[in-house]
Amino acid sequence: MGSNSLKNPLLFSDEVEPGYVKHSSFLKSSVKWGLKIVMWVIFIAWVGVIFLYPGEIGSQLVEKIINATNGSVFGTSGSLFLVFSAPILLIAILAVAHLIISGEHVFEKSKSSKKPRFRLWTFPVLVDGPFGVVSAAEFIGITLFVVFIIWAMYAYTLRNISLLTLFDISSSETGRFMLELTGLRCGMLGLLCLIFLFLPVSRGSLLLRLIDIPFEHATRYHVWLGHLTMMLFTLHGLFYVIGWAMNGTLVKELLEWKRVGIANLPGVISLLAGLFMWVTSLHPVRKDYFELFFYTHQLYVVFVVFLALHVGDFVFSIVAGAIFIFMLDRFLRFCQSRTKVDVLSAKCLPCGTVELVLSKPQSLQYNALNFIFLQVRELSWLQWHPFSVSSSPLDGKHHLAILIKVLGGWTARLRDSILSMSEPELSKTTITASVEGPYGHETPYHLMYENLILVAGGIGISPFLAILSDILHRISDGKPCLPRKILVVWAVKKSDELPLLSSIDMESICPFFSNKINLEIDIYVTRESGPSMEEGKVHVASSSSCPFSGRSMSPLVGTGNNVWSGLYVIISTVGFIVLMALLRIFYIKPYNVSTWWYLGLLFIACMVMSVVIFGGLVIGLWHLWDKKASANDKDEDIDRIKVESTPSYGPVEDKDLTQNNPESSTIIQYGTRPDFKEIFASTSRKWGNVDVGVLVCGPPTLQSSVAKEIRSHNIRRQKHDTIFHFNSHSFDL
Repeated sequence: MGSNSLKNPLLFSDEVEPGYVKHSSFLKSSVKWGLKIVMWVIFIAWVGVIFLYPGEIGSQLVEKIINATNGSVFGTSGSLFLVFSAPILLIAILAVAHLIISGEHVFEKSKSSKKPRFRLWTFPVLVDGPFGVVSAAEFIGITLFVVFIIWAMYAYTLRNISLLTLFDISSSETGRFMLELTGLRCGMLGLLCLIFLFLPVSRGSLLLRLIDIPFEHATRYHVWLGHLTMMLFTLHGLFYVIGWAMNGTLVKELLEWKRVGIANLPGVISLLAGLFMWVTSLHPVRKDYFELFFYTHQLYVVFVVFLALHVGDFVFSIVAGAIFIFMLDRFLRFCQSRTKVDVLSAKCLPCGTVELVLSKPQSLQYNALNFIFLQVRELSWLQWHPFSVSSSPLDGKHHLAILIKVLGGWTARLRDSILSMSEPELSKTTITASVEGPYGHETPYHLMYENLILVAGGIGISPFLAILSDILHRISDGKPCLPRKILVVWAVKKSDELPLLSSIDMESICPFFSNKINLEIDIYVTRESGPSMEEGKVHVASSSSCPFSGRSMSPLVGTGNNVWSGLYVIISTVGFIVLMALLRIFYIKPYNVSTWWYLGLLFIACMVMSVVIFGGLVIGLWHLWDKKASANDKDEDIDRIKVESTPSYGPVEDKDLTQNNPESSTIIQYGTRPDFKEIFASTSRKWGNVDVGVLVCGPPTLQSSVAKEIRSHNIRRQKHDTIFHFNSHSFDL
């Protein structure tokens, strides 16, 4: 399945890349740097408060802030919101200004540095282990979180011991008292981790766009944080259960739903929902029973709502900021996915891969490193699957293509539905698709190195087809593009996958491209000892063209307009503050509402209403603006994909595999796997000591193999500068 997409180095959006220098006015650069400094100061202060909070110093600091702001209309919940949630929302709002000022990236060639460069975000430190391949920056982040947890438990233990001296507790009760106190501290630690849990899964978040982390990479952080958070919440509940059992009040405490104070039963429900999500998200379950994982993960709604009922509004306000950002993203994605998208053509390739070409508006921008989430309603109304874009944005203004490897039940049903359509049926039948995205990097990092190594495994070749097409288009059109030496290393199980390379007509895109770039393609067929009788031939796939009704992808998400995206965030946030103020002035204070769980429910209701009402207003205006802009392009010819339809089971036409890829640049080896030590050493000898961008898209074993060799190669050749782009990692040599 083409769900693997690429990850670029986690650099700031305006950082100078190897081979390029970015020009902007002094005023513009000054404003951007000013915004960046302000955001860093806020972020460091925010993280510092969270880190120190378990200790006496941090606790006293937060208490002082609460005392200073408690007199406002928002009360204690507003004070805690100001300390723990407001900073991340303020950074998101400042990110709007930064992205708008940054605009489009304009680069020109500069001299490559010959000094060795070390990038924390891209240098591989760990290549094996429970975390997979981990960069230096990620290793530092993991270490800091571990240090934080150890420090917090140490600080809380000291505070627990000091509390024993304040109460007259018998020795027999000391153990139970310490258990419940430790459970309380674990719950607080879980809340502090929960602050960060929802940020990585906000797919189109301005925060992710600001630091240029694609969603498929940020998901790793969500997984790591999810395990840590649920472990802490599980210990929180377990310690209380043991303490209640020791006291003989287990059932009574579990079912208790207090008006004032912590309501236990909502906490039990929230924890059970979290445990279901946690267990079904473990790798063995997720791998073999993906649908079970997917459906149970929707229990996050139950988890969040009952958490608010469990702790009340003032404690829930600690995690409200991150959850609010997730709500904004989720509602925007919901609005985008309501649009039905025309499938311009559907093609079933003999190797078991499906190609879909989707209609998009000209205003929706993407690059060759992006991916989308796809839903086909004839197959399932709930399932969404990610696929890398296999077409270049220069292939056409009004469409994009994806390749889907048939690996599971959903993809098999998609292939069968296309094959089952006969010619008469095609004139009346359409495939109903919905799309979220495109997501991923907005900066085309694949264009920023004169030398590229593309390492793919199986369907991982899909994004590289987009990259090759993009480079060829740019060279042909005279647009900025550095790559002139490209090595493609592709490992496949069987030779029937080789025709995927022929989906790009290189000579048609860029005539005599071999005179302009040095393209080498090394293919490794791992499960065949030699070429088949039909080697060098490609079967023309059965395909279908679908009626076009003018329904294109919605531009609300992904690379959506920065101004409208900013207005959506700002107005929704202001709307939430206004709703909370009105609620407290006209309802909570006059009627003396003091029930904790009810206040928590009102708090989360205001969050939802602000997103739907205020955010929905912006989305409506955004849609009308885009509709008006699209009307101006009505008279333009829509780029349509011409697909030669052939009978599904009839005779097939053959064409030469090397028609688009000259034999001199394509080498096919059978019964062997890529030897990356030899490949990188050979490339170094041929290309010399140059900047090399290495992009890898494939299974974890392929990622680890490349990372191991490159890390070793880095030690031997310090001046060799390589950046690795994995489907979920990127690394530096």
